Amino acid sequence: MMDPVLPVLIAVFQIAGSIGATYGQTKVAELGRVPLDWRAYPLLLVGPVAFALRRRFPVAGLAATLGATMLYLLCDFAYGPVFLSPIVMICVAVLHGHRRAAWCLSGVIYLFFVAYTVWLIPIPQGVFHQIWVATALLLTLTGAEFWRARRERLQERRRVEEEESRRQASEERLTMAQELHDVLAHNISLIHVQASTALHLIDDHPEQARTALATIKQASKDVLTEMRWVLSVLREGAPRSPAAGLDRLGDLVERSGLDVDVAITGVVSTLPPGVDRAAYRIVQESLTNVTRHAPGSRVAVEVAYRPDALDLTVADDGSGAGAAVQGLGGGNGIPGMRERATALGGTLTAEPYGKGFRVRASLPTGGHE
Repeated sequence: MMDPVLPVLIAVFQIAGSIGATYGQTKVAELGRVPLDWRAYPLLLVGPVAFALRRRFPVAGLAATLGATMLYLLCDFAYGPVFLSPIVMICVAVLHGHRRAAWCLSGVIYLFFVAYTVWLIPIPQGVFHQIWVATALLLTLTGAEFWRARRERLQERRRVEEEESRRQASEERLTMAQELHDVLAHNISLIHVQASTALHLIDDHPEQARTALATIKQASKDVLTEMRWVLSVLREGAPRSPAAGLDRLGDLVERSGLDVDVAITGVVSTLPPGVDRAAYRIVQESLTNVTRHAPGSRVAVEVAYRPDALDLTVADDGSGAGAAVQGLGGGNGIPGMRERATALGGTLTAEPYGKGFRVRASLPTGGHE
């Protein structure tokens, strides 16, 4: 809003101030100043016009402003606000990145001031006046350079913050994709297995088929609940608390349809949300893999709380009588579990164990409370 107003303010200040300066300086004959005439006003307006066009012509505007200022002085008009436009345009050139032009043209105007005040005015000025002029120019250039450097630092800071925001958004999208994978893989595998069981038993053992169908109903409800949470992080202000943690380990085991023994050792304590969620997902994915590849096997889940870490072990004995579930794809189970552990600074191994398979993970907790 102030952008079109500033050139007008500079023009008004220079003209009004120069009129006032003329009134005082023309009364002192030794100064050799003359009243403003038709030449003075266009020269006083060059600087404001150059400032209005500063974004398109910063260097040309500075050169024109300095030239108009020199002509103004050569016409013996009064000193005063005429020096405002050169100061402003020097700063504009530096801020727009034309530092060399600003310094060179400042050197030209300084040489002009030296020649003008030594040979072209009635009362020549000495070395102290030249030092004062040089100091004023250096202060103007230094202030402009400081302002430019500060602005560039702020721009760089904003750029880094925007990049960090984009990186965090990308990581959040990856986290959501991983959560969706784990939720869907586990529950759909469970639904697939239980549906196959129900179809196999519905004629001869309808009561057992009913149990399988009830499990399917609960699994479908759970997957919808967890999917709603995962997608809720897209909404502004949505809670970031984990959808599931080890406090729901019992429900997970019960829904899996497997013969699972759970052993918890150490002092059970509150875990950091990321560790709690990762531990739950690792156990969930491990049980999903057993459901896929060795249904009917006995599974042992061990959760060991240590002061600075949480250790998990999920092992099956490979004794399942059922055939591996086909048609569910290879998935990203083990790599996904390993990524979760690595992201927290932990480790995860997955390897054959006797006739079965074993997953072991260690997740640092940073001394959880």
